[in-house]
Amino acid sequence: MLSTRGRRVLYGAGAAFCAALFTVSGAQPTTRGAVEASAAVLPPSAAPATPLPEDAGAPTLQVLSSRPDAVMGGTALVRLGLPSGTAPDRARLTVDGEDVTDALRAVYLDGAGPALEGVVTGLPEGGSTLVASLSGLRTRLTVTNHPARGPVFSGPHETPFVCDTDSFDLHGGGTLGPALDEDCSAPTVVRHMYRTAGGAWAAMPDPDRVPDDAARTTTSAGAEVPYTVRVETGTANRAIYETAVLFTPGADGPDPWHAPEGWNRRLVYKFGGGCKGGWYVQGSKTAGVLDDGMLSRGYAVASATLNVFGFNCNDLLAAETMSAVRERFVLAHGAPDLTLGWGSSGGAYQSHQIADNYPGLLDGVVVSQSFPDVLTSLVPAAADALLLDTYAREHPDALTRDQQLAVSGFPSWRSIGRMAREAVRIDPRGTCRDRVPDELLYHPEDNPGGARCELFAHTVNVYGTDPDTGRPRRPLDNVGVQYGLGALLDGTIDVDAFLHLNEHVGGIDADGQVVSERTVADPGATAAAYRTGRLLNGGGGLARIPVVDHRTYLDDSPNGDVHMRYHSFATRERLRAANGTADNHVMLVEARGSGGFSASAPVAGRALVELDAWATGILERRGEHPRVPDADRLRAARPEWLTDSCWVGDAPRRRVVGEQLPLGAGSGDTCAEAYPVHSSPRMVAGAPPASDVIRCRLVPFDARAHPARFTKEQAERAERVFAEGVCDWSAPGEGQRGLAGTWLRF
Repeated sequence: MLSTRGRRVLYGAGAAFCAALFTVSGAQPTTRGAVEASAAVLPPSAAPATPLPEDAGAPTLQVLSSRPDAVMGGTALVRLGLPSGTAPDRARLTVDGEDVTDALRAVYLDGAGPALEGVVTGLPEGGSTLVASLSGLRTRLTVTNHPARGPVFSGPHETPFVCDTDSFDLHGGGTLGPALDEDCSAPTVVRHMYRTAGGAWAAMPDPDRVPDDAARTTTSAGAEVPYTVRVETGTANRAIYETAVLFTPGADGPDPWHAPEGWNRRLVYKFGGGCKGGWYVQGSKTAGVLDDGMLSRGYAVASATLNVFGFNCNDLLAAETMSAVRERFVLAHGAPDLTLGWGSSGGAYQSHQIADNYPGLLDGVVVSQSFPDVLTSLVPAAADALLLDTYAREHPDALTRDQQLAVSGFPSWRSIGRMAREAVRIDPRGTCRDRVPDELLYHPEDNPGGARCELFAHTVNVYGTDPDTGRPRRPLDNVGVQYGLGALLDGTIDVDAFLHLNEHVGGIDADGQVVSERTVADPGATAAAYRTGRLLNGGGGLARIPVVDHRTYLDDSPNGDVHMRYHSFATRERLRAANGTADNHVMLVEARGSGGFSASAPVAGRALVELDAWATGILERRGEHPRVPDADRLRAARPEWLTDSCWVGDAPRRRVVGEQLPLGAGSGDTCAEAYPVHSSPRMVAGAPPASDVIRCRLVPFDARAHPARFTKEQAERAERVFAEGVCDWSAPGEGQRGLAGTWLRF
């Protein structure tokens, strides 16, 4: 446990040794000796605070602003930890042999003795060696610097890439103006805003004086301060970012050693939703940082355009962007005690996958309208809905609406068409942003090499391209899927209708069009999806942080909705499969119109405060009991209020605790009756609730072993329909495997 300038900062080894460096092709941890490895490969929130026992007199060396291998822009905030009683002026720091000790200042850490901290600048691109020396003992740390524009680990930049700085509205008026270069860079702008006594945001006429009509706020740490906010806007990793934090005019700083009085030492990183059109643009909005529900409590808030899935539907690039923006925040304000994720829909994808695949960036998340990931939750459901919708239009007399609904598993017939429209994200000529010039876009005849506005091309650094066609490889498959199996078994459709459906349902080709052949997943892309976490695994960093899943129930929306409740259970099933428990996962469900996902809303706002308490408790226990298993710390620290719950009835709604029941729950269960869990076409076909099989394992169709009864003629027809076999959902999928590691590079 450390205290830095009167604040408490918690660090612990915990799960950090699992965060070793990996590459896509390799996946072996990198070590440089005991002291060096512990400093070099751990995420910043888990770096050791004291030397290892065998080197008790050696200084420790940390990068506080980022991971040591993920520095951007040539600048890093570093700390030399010294043994208790050591005079700070005895220590030295060199960078590639050059003494930079003069850039450091002495600080005192409660419980851990003195330290030296400073901002090291001018680091060259590539590797540099930092050496901390004390009384003949040395600690080496390799730091890898990357351009401020990136990339760091996401792989080659996407082209084309359209800048949006000139359309990005600044708080207080104006825009960032034209981009300075082809990487969409712009000057950093600082504005000062305030909350009026009437509850509105306004620009401060004089940033050095508190306006007369400014409100005051009391933070979660008990500080009563003027409600004035410093907003920083700039570019990092080709994204436009914003940070906001309470800041009183006339105070020192901000800098890493003068934290704003009103800041509660927590950073909330906001992730925005969407996906359609999320490619080839910088983006013109963040998820919003002038958030009264967060800032009034003292939370700092950060977000970036490439953390809005409507501009960037790629969780890998989103993780890299978050790392870059968090680094900018730390360099300006110092390291937060906790970084908490906050996101709905596409923001939930990001929260889940960044926490799992890049541990150390997030210490806990609140998600809403969640999906496990975009690849295996929404895409297959949308693709299947498109196939069913097309089948119904081409064979209007084949199935009644009730039969179509039973085959889909969705809550309403309208949900089929609603979900089918979401398949546009795998159509290369689907949704493209207007700012991307038409002449640069893909056309199968006129411009086959053009930019494809679809998910798989946007993630080509992971999936690769087919050398014969140049098209992105796709982890998308429906071979052997017995559409409507559940409806057949419960008698809603008969065998002939079942066979006709599967005979004609078809698949989706590389151009996003429905064709007669089933879709076949590329084996390499399938393996990469599992190994790299594009399919949420749950056994990486997500296993070691609290996850609060808030849902405003939309399954019963009159026109259908994609945000169905079964997705929350898919995430929970993956956590259980990976870790043997899902005790770190809490579900909260409330009705439409009951407040929604806002830090100012009763349920979601309370969830943020309770998540903060949970994550704080975990860190305290990690510092006090470092050898206790992470799962035990998670259980012990969980606040009583954070338990599976739903809110039912008219306002004021009654809270029902402990009744979050999955698909198939019986009657008499209050939450299941108030908020029924539906399913998807794959689950009706027998797929597991975890929705974690990309391509199923096939077994020959055998009428004798099939749960339905077939005549001889029907059995012969079924053998032709399922000539390649049917899915064996009891077995792992083809190519299904665990994560290759975390902090992968592409």
